[in-house]
Amino acid sequence: MSDHGRQSITDKISAAVKPDSSKTTTEHFGDKIKGKSDNAAATMEPRNEKSYTQKLGDKLTGNSHSERH
Repeated sequence: MSDHGRQSITDKISAAVKPDSSKTTTEHFGDKIKGKSDNAAATMEPRNEKSYTQKLGDKLTGNSHSERH
């Protein structure tokens, strides 16, 4: 199972739980870039090749592109 180009579930959770008011401009920019990159990777990677944690992460984050078969 390949997770190439995907953001780890722990990185997603860490970014989500830290309040925006506590983030630096660099962190905001990084979160945005990582999110777009992760969405693109989720779109390109067939669901049957995703790890359990990536499927769970896609479901929890509402990644609308996560259902490619």
